[in-house]
Amino acid sequence: MARRAISVTLETENVTWLKGRAGATGESVSELLDQIVTAARAGARAGQARSVAGTIAIESSDPLLETADAAIRAAFDASLGRAVALREGNINYGAGRRTRPKRRG
Repeated sequence: MARRAISVTLETENVTWLKGRAGATGESVSELLDQIVTAARAGARAGQARSVAGTIAIESSDPLLETADAAIRAAFDASLGRAVALREGNINYGAGRRTRPKRRG
């Protein structure tokens, strides 16, 4: 089918969502928008439905997540500790390219 350029004005959040979704699928925003419109015209849902339901387990002893900040902070700190330890082995502390001082004349 032939394509035609148009101008579309969208809410900022929708543009951000489109760019993120297009980047995740390796398509351009134009291609993704074309697919969404094509699916809507066909009466189908555009894109795959996604849900996070059931992906997070809330500890029954802390249903209000009152200790969540501390738990996340500890997990983050532990993650940083592992990343630094891994990077330490690959860092080259050798001297870089040496430059000669400029002669004053």
